[in-house]
Amino acid sequence: MAKRRIYTAPGSQVVEISTGTARLEKVDGEADSYVLHVNGVPSSSITLSEPMRLDFEYLDWMSRIIDVQFAPGPLRAVHIGAAGCALARALHAGRPGSKQTAIDIDPVLLDYSRTWFDLPRSPGLALRAGDGAVEAEKFRPDALDVLVRDAFDHDSVPPALQTSEFFTTCARILKDSGVYIANVPDAGDHRVLRAELELLGSAFDHVAAAAEPGIIKGRRRGNVVVIAANSPLRIPELDRSLRTAATMATFLTGQDLKSRLGL
Repeated sequence: MAKRRIYTAPGSQVVEISTGTARLEKVDGEADSYVLHVNGVPSSSITLSEPMRLDFEYLDWMSRIIDVQFAPGPLRAVHIGAAGCALARALHAGRPGSKQTAIDIDPVLLDYSRTWFDLPRSPGLALRAGDGAVEAEKFRPDALDVLVRDAFDHDSVPPALQTSEFFTTCARILKDSGVYIANVPDAGDHRVLRAELELLGSAFDHVAAAAEPGIIKGRRRGNVVVIAANSPLRIPELDRSLRTAATMATFLTGQDLKSRLGL
């Protein structure tokens, strides 16, 4: 009989990784909740006993987008930018049988995340170290249901993950019904966001965005979730789901998106 693996939840700690430093911070008053900081930036919020709990608002929005766009059941998903794999853990728990790949530039961080968070094993969740733009080229055409880009170099997206070539690759490896979802940092001037949306519009037929109203109005910086697809988005359902999230999001598409962001 195989020996049963015993898992022990970690304590707060700081470790050296390939790209700098990772800090695992235990949340006060929570039995098994943690925030993972990568090079000083909060990158994942994990509750070990509740894999479907997504405390970062933009991850909750991403999960809602996936649930609206796809019927219940397993999905083939790739995550570029792994960190603690919070969204991948949620998909694994909510859609049994899903096959996922999480890609991160930092192999040491992947090793720590596997140890700290007791992540599912392949094929439920395969971890791959490498440059996301390079690794994306290795997937077959029409292979993926979901492609999530949530990769950062400190507080900016790596330039290789914001090019027309990268977005064309994303469109190629997604199924016709597939969805690309990305976390875009917005400084309030929408400059980076506009550039990304314009390039996505050349690779995909349908583009949309979701963010807190204050960010859309340019009053403060924050995360914008961008959605792109070659099949129509379920716009009324997406709008309704995002508006009823714990942190309400404004959902923009079509002419409304263009006028609000100056596209």
